[in-house]
Amino acid sequence: MEPVPVPSRGGRPRDPQIDRAVLDATLAVLDDVGYVALTVEEVARRAGTTKPAIYRRFANRPRLVLAALAVRLGTARAPDTGCTLCDLHEGITIFVTLFDRIRPDVLAPLLADCASVTALRETFMTTLFTPPRAAVAEMVDRATARGDLRADVDRELVLDMLGALVHYRALFGHAATGSADVERAVEALLRGVATDYPALVAHSRRMAGTAPTHPSHP
Repeated sequence: MEPVPVPSRGGRPRDPQIDRAVLDATLAVLDDVGYVALTVEEVARRAGTTKPAIYRRFANRPRLVLAALAVRLGTARAPDTGCTLCDLHEGITIFVTLFDRIRPDVLAPLLADCASVTALRETFMTTLFTPPRAAVAEMVDRATARGDLRADVDRELVLDMLGALVHYRALFGHAATGSADVERAVEALLRGVATDYPALVAHSRRMAGTAPTHPSHP
């Protein structure tokens, strides 16, 4: 006779199908009513499960919403084409597009709920702020290694300035950030920190053939 499995002290393993249903339902409720009006009861109803089942997985509403937003943002990575101007514009646009899928009335009240609890605030930052900043850091470091950016540039300040393109308008919800906005901001910054900005423009054009990648290049 085969031995009878003994349940672990932690109870039954979590059902990944329920996990996914709960996160999908959370995103659907967020899209419909925003963060403030989101209730765990409604998420449970849409997911076809119960409030206790959700609370066994997520200790509170902020953690539930952060887990759902992590799914929405996914594992997007910045491009690496060898063209600094193209990489920064296209890479930042990737994250701007992802954040545009989050209602403008979600991030600010979510941050307010997380701000006073250190662990929650850290989770908020690592879920929403760290991935875009890390992607921008990769692009900036590659550009510096190629000699496209000045070696004396304040790296952290550059990361803050470029990261703000993704987060500022998404957090406060006062305006959308379009591709042209990203382009203008990247160009304005690179004019100050590039070793040879006209050379970067010329390189981006060569990468795209005869047509300029970015129409507003001089």
